[in-house]
Amino acid sequence: MAASGAEIPIDAEPRSEFQRPDSTISIRSSVTNYRHENGRRYHAYQEGEYWGPNDEGASDHLNIGHRLYTLVLDGDLFLAPIGTTPKRVLDVGTGTGIWAIDFADQFEDSEVIGVDLSPIQPTNVPFNVRFEIDDMAQEWTYPKSHFSFVHIRGLYGCIRDWPAFYKDAYDVLEPGGWIEQAEISVAPLSDDGSVTEDHIFTRWGSLSLEAGERFGKSLTIHQEAKGHLRDAGFEEVTEKVYKLPIGGWSNDPRLKEIGKWNQLYWEYGIEAWSLALMTRVLGWSYNEVQVYLAQMRKGLKDCGTHAYHTFTVVYARKPQGALDSGSSQDV
Repeated sequence: MAASGAEIPIDAEPRSEFQRPDSTISIRSSVTNYRHENGRRYHAYQEGEYWGPNDEGASDHLNIGHRLYTLVLDGDLFLAPIGTTPKRVLDVGTGTGIWAIDFADQFEDSEVIGVDLSPIQPTNVPFNVRFEIDDMAQEWTYPKSHFSFVHIRGLYGCIRDWPAFYKDAYDVLEPGGWIEQAEISVAPLSDDGSVTEDHIFTRWGSLSLEAGERFGKSLTIHQEAKGHLRDAGFEEVTEKVYKLPIGGWSNDPRLKEIGKWNQLYWEYGIEAWSLALMTRVLGWSYNEVQVYLAQMRKGLKDCGTHAYHTFTVVYARKPQGALDSGSSQDV
């Protein structure tokens, strides 16, 4: 895996057709609360607080992302040194619940809770995992010092007040417990200049960031999580940044495979990422968005564009003997 500062090697003879991995993922969703808009289905609980759809296509996209991220992490579900016996684990923004289910299978002695705005998780799950519907952008209601591990992935554009969010996470962790957050950047880049100033990817990045700012929920948490965790009182804050090629254009076999999955991830995701933000927030029409997405799909299939974005994992530890935030030690 290329570190964030290293250039990704380029395949001199890439295939021009759209390159998919050997298999795709499809999982049934069991949504009961929803609204319909522009041909997509969205959550009803806390309506409008999340920009992504919660339909079957969105579930497929989330599960492809899970496959992509675990591939980047060499098959691991997390990087934090949580030990072999985490008692209680919280997966914030669990989505389809696939990470929580995999974790519960791996750690059978752990109690795993996955929480999300939408009830799109399967019902046939391991005995030690359960799913709850809640808005984690509001004040958390879990007991203080309760969890051994808090896992967060893909909450970019979901939280208005990140300091308050991390305060709540700090409080529900037991002393010595770990928090980990994994986030992607939304603006594609290139090392060789193939993503030019007038490239559709450049426009995509600028518009996405603008939409997030207008929505009031920044899409740049991948850059900010490390500082927020330190400010919240966590220690041993560690950040890992990976370059993810978009497409199979690298001559490194592992990066080529990651790039194929990432291209699939983008193909499935660009409408979900764009439609609500651009119609509700930026004021575009549905047809304008579809024309824009057609340009993006064309760009995704261009092997001459050596684009990548970053995947950042940050983990940190609540100090041993720490009190909940806002408490004070007796003198």
